[in-house]
Amino acid sequence: MSVLDTVLLVEVFVTLFVIMDPVGTVPIFLSLTSGRSADYARRAAGQAVGVSFFVIVAFAIFGQQILSYLHISLPALQCAGGLLLLLIALELLTGNEKEPTSATGNVAIVPLATPLLAGPGAIVAVMLFVERIDDVATFAAVAIGVIAMHACLWVAMRFSLPILRLIRESGVLLVTRIAGLLLSAIAVQLVADAVRAFIAGEG
Repeated sequence: MSVLDTVLLVEVFVTLFVIMDPVGTVPIFLSLTSGRSADYARRAAGQAVGVSFFVIVAFAIFGQQILSYLHISLPALQCAGGLLLLLIALELLTGNEKEPTSATGNVAIVPLATPLLAGPGAIVAVMLFVERIDDVATFAAVAIGVIAMHACLWVAMRFSLPILRLIRESGVLLVTRIAGLLLSAIAVQLVADAVRAFIAGEG
């Protein structure tokens, strides 16, 4: 008997790669950590990935029970995540984002870890993959896929720091506006998908 379902592993990794989008996370990470020290940015990258991993694992194990207990539907979770991202996107687009503070957890946890990385799409995808676990091979595939995806996210954000030093203040301003546009598009898509689900009676 195989100890690893490689087909499922590839499916998990590719699905999460498309949803969590390490490459698209880079400009958003750069804009949210601009004006802060390199040490802060490194800690933020590690903390964001760590919190995202914790949230994904928690929902993988207890997701259905948590949502059922709180009487929350998946479309409602998706819509809430979209609205939160939209607020952040509007701040980036209009230049009204808050000044950097000494707190180390704010940016890493919200909006980086959640809802950007561990957002409704990633949570739902992992919950569906967990339902397909029926032996050691499938468990290993899902676990390795989730771990590998978070390793990619950390690498993407960690190596974005040299880019931040290279592009200077004017480049950061441009990246911030691009990040705001990307975030707003993601937010609108999340809300639109949630509305469609509500209309279809899935909420």
